[in-house]
Amino acid sequence: MSDMTTHHGGAAASIAIRDNYLAMARRKQMYGGILLVIFIAMMASGFHLADSRNAGGFWNGISQVFEFPSEVLTEGAAKAANLPGLLAEFLPSLIETLNIAAVSTFIGAVFGTILALLSTRGLARWPRLIPLFRRMMDGMRAIPEIVIALVLIFILGGGPVPAMIAIAFHTTGALGKLFSEVAENADLKPVEGLSSVGASWIQKMWLGVIPQVAPNWLSYALLRFEINIRASAILGFVGSGGIGHDLRLAMQWGQGKYDQVVAIFILLFVTIVFFDQLSSHYRNRMVKGR
Repeated sequence: MSDMTTHHGGAAASIAIRDNYLAMARRKQMYGGILLVIFIAMMASGFHLADSRNAGGFWNGISQVFEFPSEVLTEGAAKAANLPGLLAEFLPSLIETLNIAAVSTFIGAVFGTILALLSTRGLARWPRLIPLFRRMMDGMRAIPEIVIALVLIFILGGGPVPAMIAIAFHTTGALGKLFSEVAENADLKPVEGLSSVGASWIQKMWLGVIPQVAPNWLSYALLRFEINIRASAILGFVGSGGIGHDLRLAMQWGQGKYDQVVAIFILLFVTIVFFDQLSSHYRNRMVKGR
């Protein structure tokens, strides 16, 4: 009798669990449906507003979306003999773009390292100031590079320096956040051992933490270098130098200069693919050992 009671009690409990699970699943589906409807409504209203502010209207111009690329490619193919010379002509600008990306990545990595160690729980020199350093990094990441570059161009004038400062500022916040997350998983035993022999905070970080996190930090820095190459090329459009500036001038001249546009795009594409493959290779070797 007791076995039958136990059996019925277990069956009732299973049914109750199943009913609760189905109720939770229905609620989740309902909330998901509501969010989807809100998202679609926001997209539709945003698109309507953007279309009303777009000169000529989106639907009137969408049929012409491929006209400009076809003109560029047609002229580039017609003047294909000029491409080798143009590639050599724009190579110094490409090197300038790479220099901007490299210097800004290095500066961002140095300051990101400092902020990461100062904002990591268990490692911070001043634990009470951790929220302050974390909010600093949040602010650095929140401001787009192009906004910082525009302000600096207004103050300092055009050139590569505003682009370098803008990218380094944003990179500091981005790498500081990533470095801090890696450092939080570091083994604290070496730090405790160094503390027992009277090591300073800098010595504990340099000898006890950085050797553990260096491979992942270098991996993130290489990934950020790829991103900064693209960012430095984009910032050239607002007068920050590099190959992006040459691309903007070539596009402004219009027909007759589209062979220059093709040459610049070829240089950018080859460069980005090269550094993407190179950094991916070294990231795999550092992190996975292969």
